Amino acid sequence: MAMPLVAVVGRPNVGKSTLFNKLIGQRLSIVEDTPGVTRDRIYSKCEWLGHEFMLVDTGGIEPDSQDVILSQMRRQAELAIEKADVIILVTDLKCGVTATDEDVAAMLRKSGKPVILCVNKCDNVGEPPADFYEFYNLGLGEPIAVSSVHGHGTGDLLDEVLKELPENTEEDYGEDVVKVAVIGKPNVGKSSIINRLCGEDRVIVSDIAGTTRDATDSYVETEQGKFVFIDTAGIRKKSKVLENIERYSVLRSYMAVDRADVAVIVIDASVGFTEQDSKVAGYAHEKGKACVVAVNKWDAIEKDTHTMDEFKKKLEVDFSFMSYVPFVFISAKNGTRMDKLLEKINYTAQQNAVRIPTGRLNDVLAYATARVQPPSDKGRRLKIYYMTQASTKPPTFVAFVNRAELFHFSYRRYIENQIRETFGLDGTPIVMMVRERDRDDVKS
Repeated sequence: MAMPLVAVVGRPNVGKSTLFNKLIGQRLSIVEDTPGVTRDRIYSKCEWLGHEFMLVDTGGIEPDSQDVILSQMRRQAELAIEKADVIILVTDLKCGVTATDEDVAAMLRKSGKPVILCVNKCDNVGEPPADFYEFYNLGLGEPIAVSSVHGHGTGDLLDEVLKELPENTEEDYGEDVVKVAVIGKPNVGKSSIINRLCGEDRVIVSDIAGTTRDATDSYVETEQGKFVFIDTAGIRKKSKVLENIERYSVLRSYMAVDRADVAVIVIDASVGFTEQDSKVAGYAHEKGKACVVAVNKWDAIEKDTHTMDEFKKKLEVDFSFMSYVPFVFISAKNGTRMDKLLEKINYTAQQNAVRIPTGRLNDVLAYATARVQPPSDKGRRLKIYYMTQASTKPPTFVAFVNRAELFHFSYRRYIENQIRETFGLDGTPIVMMVRERDRDDVKS
């Protein structure tokens, strides 16, 4: 359903994460400075010679695990066998072939999956040392000498990966089909929502958290339009992701968001907003997806005439970093407001793809700057010459200014709000980029 998955496996301290960062071409930090997002990034898209695939770093031994090294490595290798299309086994030249390497290699040979043997820490250029040839004993074919620190041999490694990759099987549903990722914590009713919308049991529904292991697609055609719903495993706090199988489920959830046009963030009404909900929503926000918050299990709440308004006001505070997001109060169990949810999904998808003519955009800009004068610093005032829309999904605008440092966050937010007031753009984030056309150092 999505781009091929390549897993990097190996015992600790062989340089898996360093190799991972080298292959994707950037160093991914653990914490990202995005509102509502703090998470471990364990996967990224990787491109080589015009081909894209998803690369996942399986990590080392989980610190909370009480299991011995061998059983932990076996579980990680089993998971790589099950989920990945191609496996890169990373070994360490300086340590030689260890018993753990042999155990994992034996499992990989039996799997029938394509395995690329990477011998890391071959830091010297030229012929590899005699110790390198010991790795032929693992029975995984010709090893590839790599230095993840210096980048030597990574091109050869990626060439071998490309030879083994399956065809990209992303199904083309057509431009008129809205792809919807249903995301949220475990056991908030994601599968029940999809089953209700489909009118049949497409996905296993259970009170046991973690029932859904993979992202699955369900095609629905209604009066509101054509939809593909991607049900995902629940996204838990990292401290609770103790089993590797759940780590892969979280990976699939993030990959589902990447594939989707709209993210439906499901919240349990009986529990309310939690810190983890902000992380789930923050990922969709970061990726520029249209978003709808579905407050499920509304039937389980004791209500009066003010309950919904009060709940909504609290959610507006909780989702202050996503002030554009709409809320729909539903019950997948009873079918309450499910048609409203579909309408919101369809509408936000359209808003995410809106293109605004440059002339109308600059009319709004002229009105906004006349109403509230641009900021100044030490006698120099910000001049916004003009704006244009660079792209959609999400709507991305470029403002050409004289001095970028004068375009403060608060004024940028003001311009953004003026655009929203005029053109709507409900349910979608806006990206505002600033470009200096020329520096005006003359005091005004």
